Amino acid sequence: MKLYGHPDSGHAFKVKFFLDWVGVNHEYECIDIFSDRSTRSADFLGTSKFSEVPTLIDNGQSYIQSNAILAYLSKKYGLLNETDDKKCFEWLMWEANKIGLCLPQLRAHEKFSHKYPQFRLSLGAYDWLYGRYNNDVNVLDRELMDKPYILGDQMSIADFSLCAYLMYADEAQIKVPTNVESWLGRIREQKGWQSPYQMLKG
Repeated sequence: MKLYGHPDSGHAFKVKFFLDWVGVNHEYECIDIFSDRSTRSADFLGTSKFSEVPTLIDNGQSYIQSNAILAYLSKKYGLLNETDDKKCFEWLMWEANKIGLCLPQLRAHEKFSHKYPQFRLSLGAYDWLYGRYNNDVNVLDRELMDKPYILGDQMSIADFSLCAYLMYADEAQIKVPTNVESWLGRIREQKGWQSPYQMLKG
């Protein structure tokens, strides 16, 4: 098994963290996501459909899109049951269209736009994304009011998905509400935890 990722990719982080948490032996290769896609390694380009990270190779088969990879790995290692399937997939889809949409762009604007102008947001776009983030993170905060993890007492792939870009929240210069911050603290105590910059370094 091999994973391609990068320290600045929250999507790669969620997959790498899950693999380390489960204890799956795998090879890891860091891909320069700021380079022109055509210049990336031939092995990577030959296996990654959209030349993006994360890309997972397992038994010669390529898997892309972080939440789809989490679902595949969770099924492979028997960590989803029929009761949790529906709830997990609801949260995976929610993450992709909510936190996973607005927060990465807010972070890119604050962290990278001085060097990469394509990441600079107009005032209108920034305000819209910031408003989306505040609404979404408060939805998450209410869900975590009376339980340690998003589905209850145990970690699930939904937690790995939802936490990923929130681990970079300080770089986006945004606030994280109390219940979410407490939940992130519990996740940081999990087996295999390292910061994204330690976990995904080249």
